[in-house]
Amino acid sequence: QVRLVESGGGLVQPGGSLRLSCAASGSIFSINAMGWYRQAPGKERELVALASGGSTNYADSVKGRFTLSRDNAKSTVDLQMNSLKPEDTAVYYCNANVVRWPGLAGMDYWGKGTLVTVSS
Repeated sequence: QVRLVESGGGLVQPGGSLRLSCAASGSIFSINAMGWYRQAPGKERELVALASGGSTNYADSVKGRFTLSRDNAKSTVDLQMNSLKPEDTAVYYCNANVVRWPGLAGMDYWGKGTLVTVSS
């Protein structure tokens, strides 16, 4: 099995910063992509940032404020969130597309989620 363990999150005032971390472990041959999604109350889950093939894709709403850092050797990904806004409030989920054995297609795995609340 593959396990994604998230850390970070919490309550922060508008304009503040938080850092989320995610570590993948288990039966992993390689990771095609790794990053973060979020789901706000009453809304669908959306992409925040995803690192794949040497490039990183960010949601327009977080460009210039959030930075994704991926360590392939450690199978970890961090999300540095600066200039946080109330609309960033959501449950943030770590995602990884993992190849468990050579020749197999990658499969998506998810963390349990960590709550980020931006409020004064």
